[in-house]
Amino acid sequence: MSKNPNYKKAAFYFILVIFVLLISFYSLINNLLLPADPSDKTGHVQITIPSNTTSASIAKSLSENKLIKSSFAFVLYTRLKGLDSRLKAGDYLFRFNQSTPEIINQIVAGKETYHKVTIPEGYNIKQIAELLSNEKIINKEAFYSETNSGTFDYDFLTDYPDVQNKLEGYLFPDTYYFSKGVSAHGVIELMLHRFAEKIKTLNYIQKAQKEGFTLHQALTIASMVEKEARSAEERPIIAGVIKNRLRRNMPLQVDATIQFALGRQEPKLYYKDLEIDSPYNTYRNNGFPPGPIASPGEASLLAVVSPIKTDYLYYVAKSDGTHAFAKTLQEHIANVNKYQH
Repeated sequence: MSKNPNYKKAAFYFILVIFVLLISFYSLINNLLLPADPSDKTGHVQITIPSNTTSASIAKSLSENKLIKSSFAFVLYTRLKGLDSRLKAGDYLFRFNQSTPEIINQIVAGKETYHKVTIPEGYNIKQIAELLSNEKIINKEAFYSETNSGTFDYDFLTDYPDVQNKLEGYLFPDTYYFSKGVSAHGVIELMLHRFAEKIKTLNYIQKAQKEGFTLHQALTIASMVEKEARSAEERPIIAGVIKNRLRRNMPLQVDATIQFALGRQEPKLYYKDLEIDSPYNTYRNNGFPPGPIASPGEASLLAVVSPIKTDYLYYVAKSDGTHAFAKTLQEHIANVNKYQH
């Protein structure tokens, strides 16, 4: 006796539905295994995986750091591939443009391939190059050459006349995790990306414009503040002095610009040093120097756009590194005689 045609039809549709569901599920999982942000070529996160950590716990950590699209897809993939018991503990550097299988394979291989280094606030490009070379991350000559001749696609990078290095001040001082074997271009790209993120987060360009400055001008002031200030409280005051002198078209007379022009850090400056023929000499030239003299940190950046109204026009260093401020030249001379002699 033949089967009911309705039964055959129902069975066919049932199998078809199951097939469609399986295809849809397969497509969904494949999509969830793709990179969390394929367009982000520089963003990364350092993750520590403790010993005896389950694949579910690892997946949760990766998901919380927005490195994977789905914890479920991560766990499912490791179990289907028989990798859940082969995930190794360690410190890892993961990129946002890595796929979930790439991340899993990295953990299985135990590839802890990064180097941690902190770029101090107030370092200039030559000092950064020296530090990275000492840390055996890149060759300092290659790094310095790339800062001058490399091509980097950021709107805030413009050719300014007389600047010693076009990227001076734009390499944000921070703690970085560099992959072993990273190129000089890769290091610079990461530091510029961090700077771009910082000014975006701070809404810095708009704040600088509100104060009457371009980004380059604000960054130049911030770099001088970074080199001159020895305490957090003094940063906005020194920024205020610089702004007051700019408005009056007075020479800024910032010692740190002389140090930069000399190309070396001198414990004490002499009158002959103040005569150096350089566009960065703010004793001989009025207005801004050509550009930043170092990489300012966030506090110095904010000091420029968070003004403290003051009538101060002068300051002189005390023995403890802080400064005595003055409104008039007569007061300043008195402070110099008191603290410098």
